[in-house]
Amino acid sequence: MTIRGTGKGGRNQELALRVAMLAENEGLGDWLFLSGGTDGRDGPTDAAGGIVDRHTVQRIRDAGENPEALLANNDSYAALKAAGDLLMTGATGTNVADVQVFLRATKG
Repeated sequence: MTIRGTGKGGRNQELALRVAMLAENEGLGDWLFLSGGTDGRDGPTDAAGGIVDRHTVQRIRDAGENPEALLANNDSYAALKAAGDLLMTGATGTNVADVQVFLRATKG
């Protein structure tokens, strides 16, 4: 992640937002992506990261926000907050690493 803007967020929030935006039009069906810090904090925020799905970008737009502009300003916190997709755990007392999980529904 290269910080170019003045927004708020951390690497896990930005990764979650980027995945949501990239996967939005890929025809993946139902999917869910989690990116979070095991210590419960991501960057200078109270969020551990984000949990996004195929509707995240539309929820951001429905809230009156521009996801592309927010991402360009490194303001993933505001984008995920608008979507209701911030991962809020509080401090966990452990700091193992960041964790990412991508789940995709399949028929069968």
